[in-house]
Amino acid sequence: MSGSTPDVELRIPADSAFLAVLRTATAGLAARLDFTLDDIEDLRIAVDEACAMVLPQAKEGSDLTCAFTLGTGRLDVAVSAVCDQPRQPSRDGFAWTVLAALTSSVSAEVHGDRLTITLSRNTAEPE
Repeated sequence: MSGSTPDVELRIPADSAFLAVLRTATAGLAARLDFTLDDIEDLRIAVDEACAMVLPQAKEGSDLTCAFTLGTGRLDVAVSAVCDQPRQPSRDGFAWTVLAALTSSVSAEVHGDRLTITLSRNTAEPE
């Protein structure tokens, strides 16, 4: 996904009250790619978890950006925000374990003052 222009990009206030917008967009885009209902729900939860990792670090009054890249049988999602002192999320925690279980891949990057969590999900993931 790196270096490509997202197909859909949403920017909302970095406030958990607005996360329903991202969950709905995630579900709609995954449905468009013919993901199963279970896959769609997994993606909604994964995006929620990624946001839960980014939001506590987000600078007050900043935006949360969610970029979606659609591929054949694949959805990539990058959640990011400007932070005062961005830190990598713990890969030993429960939230990271959930993200890894619900996605095909997940990564976190700090670039300057921005924390980005990127996740991907393919259709027909093995159980």
